[in-house]
Amino acid sequence: MRKLQWKIIMLFFLSGALTLAILFITQQLMRLIGKEMWRESWVQSLFYVNRSLQNFFGFPVVATVIGILLFIGIVMLLSQGTIRQINQLMLGTKRLARGELDEEIVVSSSDELGQMAVQINQMAAQLKLSLAEERTAVQSKNELISNVSHDLRTPLTSIIGYLRLVNEDQYKDEVELRYYTDIAYDKSLRLGRLVNDLFEYTRMGYSPINRADINLVELLGQLAVDFSLPGQTDQVKVVFTPSTEKIMISSDGDKLMRTFENLLANAVRHGKDAGRVDLNVARDSVHAIVQVINYGSPIPQHAIPHLFERFYRVDESRTTQTGGSGLGLAIVKAIIDAHHGTIHVTSNTEMTTFEVRLPLQTVQ
Repeated sequence: MRKLQWKIIMLFFLSGALTLAILFITQQLMRLIGKEMWRESWVQSLFYVNRSLQNFFGFPVVATVIGILLFIGIVMLLSQGTIRQINQLMLGTKRLARGELDEEIVVSSSDELGQMAVQINQMAAQLKLSLAEERTAVQSKNELISNVSHDLRTPLTSIIGYLRLVNEDQYKDEVELRYYTDIAYDKSLRLGRLVNDLFEYTRMGYSPINRADINLVELLGQLAVDFSLPGQTDQVKVVFTPSTEKIMISSDGDKLMRTFENLLANAVRHGKDAGRVDLNVARDSVHAIVQVINYGSPIPQHAIPHLFERFYRVDESRTTQTGGSGLGLAIVKAIIDAHHGTIHVTSNTEMTTFEVRLPLQTVQ
């Protein structure tokens, strides 16, 4: 990979050959048309000076100087393309240093200069992408802080307000006192759930995935049993339907358990009127497929693309009443993405389905 080096060598070789050719042609022309010019006095004077210099230095000085100047001129002429490419590289690096990342360096050659231009363009594109990601991260952080502040302040304000009434003895009797403390207690539980969900969500950004071989059928079966225990799900029955007894995946069991706990809790919470939630698991050639289906009210179509955004709630009042933090589905999406899986939601008047696809083990 020394194309530029060979280009320089060929440039000097070609310039030397052209210089010799021009000098030879000029000499022959002078011999043909210069007989009359030798009679001129100024030509004879130049010829005398040239011979004197040649006798003094021992070589044809005038011819040598002319040859050198001619060689330099030819080199400069033939190297214009390479010089132009170097100038473009210099301008490109100056633009890059100033933060101007939109304009690419155009160098059409395939030598080292062309490769350098390609690398600088790639570096500029990567830097532009990094800056965009940094701006997005800063904006996301600011939005997270704003949303967290709002969601923490709302229950905290209620807790402080009711406890202030209790502290100042502003209640009629013990029944009203109990009413105030019950509200404060419920708000504190909601505040605790929000803090726990927020911690879990932020931890997903740096918590590693500790993979192990897991039988997904057993994991989901245990979850279905837990959710079907009396008093756990307001008499909602979780019906588990596996297509096979064994579907092996490589995943973090604790995080995956949290994922399907969130999905089942969400399905039970919003589909409890039907009294049933279906949990299905199957596989195709490359994926384990898990479906969590509830038969409650449908999710509006305009809301489906936003379900996995932080603090997004389809029904603010209903979510507040049921204690949702708005982070559960965001946690689900983060965990599934970390496992290189996908999640898809469909909803109509009959059912709402959350479908998760996770990569199977290479060898079963």
